[in-house]
Amino acid sequence: MLGFATFAIGTDEFVLAGVLPELGEDLGVSVATAGQVVTVFALTCAVLAPILATVTARRPRRGILLLAVAVYLAGNVATALAPTFATVLLAQMVAAAGAGLFVPTAAVTAAALVPPDRQGRAIAAVTTGFTAATALGAPIGTALGGSLGWRSTMWFVAALAVLGLIGLRLLVPARISAPAAESLKERVAPLKDRRVLAILATTLIGFTAVYMPYTYIAVVFEPATGGSGDRLAVLMFTLGVVGTLGNLAAGRLADRIGGRGVVAVALLWMTVSLALFPLATSAFLSALVMIVVYGTAAFAITSPQQHRLITLDPRSASVLVSLNAAILYLAISLSGAVGAVGIGWAGAGSLPLIAAGLAAIALLVSEIGHRMSRRAPAGGAVLAEAAGTVSAEVAAAQPLAAEAAPAETAALNASDASGTSDGTGTGPAEAEPPAGSTPFGKG
Repeated sequence: MLGFATFAIGTDEFVLAGVLPELGEDLGVSVATAGQVVTVFALTCAVLAPILATVTARRPRRGILLLAVAVYLAGNVATALAPTFATVLLAQMVAAAGAGLFVPTAAVTAAALVPPDRQGRAIAAVTTGFTAATALGAPIGTALGGSLGWRSTMWFVAALAVLGLIGLRLLVPARISAPAAESLKERVAPLKDRRVLAILATTLIGFTAVYMPYTYIAVVFEPATGGSGDRLAVLMFTLGVVGTLGNLAAGRLADRIGGRGVVAVALLWMTVSLALFPLATSAFLSALVMIVVYGTAAFAITSPQQHRLITLDPRSASVLVSLNAAILYLAISLSGAVGAVGIGWAGAGSLPLIAAGLAAIALLVSEIGHRMSRRAPAGGAVLAEAAGTVSAEVAAAQPLAAEAAPAETAALNASDASGTSDGTGTGPAEAEPPAGSTPFGKG
């Protein structure tokens, strides 16, 4: 049930990218301006998620879950009824507050509902909701938007939230023990470590490159789809499936060769594929092939990046992954903002080339971070301090993340607050802890 509710919440985060042209036309704004809906949603999550998770950490879990979904539902109903674009932005900020509160709470709740030897798998089950949102929820919502208008898409998202609300009320126990809370100061303490900053910078730049074509996928591939919502839904579905498989494969590879190697290959692959994008957007078949090529590498940095962070200091896993999740939300917001500038500057066709440049920069930063990690730890004291704040429940769950299938794309933010893992560290140590989560969750 927690996984389904995550699916409902993740769908809103991804589906808006598929209906930007319809939304913009209806509300009288350009596609670039409409794309700021994605920016506002992700930025609100990035800012509020750690704050809300900290404030509510000691509250009853089911009550917080129900409150989060209710806030999310209210935001999407308001979006469906919004008369102006400004109202849409405000409504999506409300929905994002609910999403930012729900995902980490769901991960912590999943871990608390099962025995210690199943916590890693329980967290992974929650994060799979983001994968389903990418592969199923967003394409379905896009198809609805193309046929019945973008408001029908928001009603679809709201309906999913209602089902999630009912299921949580009926199936989640009223009393669930909550782990010890971490203060905001403890959550940001690892930022004093340059190695952590380098890895987080790789996440920020790399995922800005990943999500820029996705956020504006409707206009980037408009020549290939001819404006057809059904064809766009096929592209989004294909990207979701291929991205999931790519992330799963990357997680397994990270166990063997270390997160740094996998990230390097994925970023290089992504740089080349994005540079070739303009050659494949004129026909639907070539666009479909390019989606497969691009999607294989696009989300393959998700688990390895977590793998790199966790290996730096497994004891502070929840703090480190929480930071990575917040940075990922920030990357999604930047993809909308930078993409809007790119469209205004050189048109939608320029976005893949801008993203290719960002992916190349991310590769450079990643290698710099690896060189830092091979030296004597510069921030061990900082990480040790942060590690001391991690709850016993999180510490127990970390080794078990190896048993969870490396979760999919969209949900890294979820694993953060609970302590799922992936990480990369120094030299050979990079290959130690098995990779196991995904990107959309938060701290």
